[in-house]
Amino acid sequence: MALYADSLALNLLRKNFNISNDDNKPIIALAGNPNTGKSTIFNGLTGLRQHTGNWPGKTVGRAEGYFKYKEEEFLIIDLPGTYSLLANSTEELIARDFICFARPDLTLVVADATNLERNLNLVLQVLELSTNTILVLNLLDEARRKGIKIDVKKLEACLQVPVIPAVAREGLGLEEIKKTCYQISKEKIKIKGFKITYSREIEEKIEELIPLLKRKLPFLQKRINWRWLALRLLEGDKTILVSINTYYPIYQERVNIFQKGEVQLDGFNQVWLK
Repeated sequence: MALYADSLALNLLRKNFNISNDDNKPIIALAGNPNTGKSTIFNGLTGLRQHTGNWPGKTVGRAEGYFKYKEEEFLIIDLPGTYSLLANSTEELIARDFICFARPDLTLVVADATNLERNLNLVLQVLELSTNTILVLNLLDEARRKGIKIDVKKLEACLQVPVIPAVAREGLGLEEIKKTCYQISKEKIKIKGFKITYSREIEEKIEELIPLLKRKLPFLQKRINWRWLALRLLEGDKTILVSINTYYPIYQERVNIFQKGEVQLDGFNQVWLK
């Protein structure tokens, strides 16, 4: 299942994220809001098979570790806790860029079952970016104490991804997480993917922009979610172009076409949504 037979992706992992994966393990990104028990899940999955450091060029801490299910070993990267992927902070930028450019095989999003509505903001953003996503509903015991009931099956049907109830501090749900990761890696579970449908006007502009992106940025073929990139540009997000230049510097001139010449990024949303 692992995508990293692609030598360019391997180089991105090594140089930009300081992660070595020479034995081609499936890579899992662990995302979630702060205070959702994400670190507890990471520790529960990896035990002592982990090490910590900082993200390259950042003072933000990074942890990575391993867990094994049956014959498959997985590399799991604990991303900074964030409320969104809109790149308004260093933590959000790291989380977004890792999911977008390191292209993990799976993304586990940990949500607080006592505050699901707020946590779903990040969940939906990840689902727009990455198809292979698993939602972990942690702190389910606290939710029950507060009289909160969550229909897990209905939530799965709405989001079109596996949803795993968990109480991480008691170890509940950890084995199911491993099993589900394994089943997806062996293609025993196939995730359809989730799509948010916007207004007719926005959908039309997305359809206009995607062919231009594919034509001008062909090196991103199979390396990025075109719909997600179009949405970021329609929102006037300059940081995504900065990140593309960072991870693919040899193509900088092609990226700069969106900042000068054919398309002006300043007021980009007004240009495309008028």
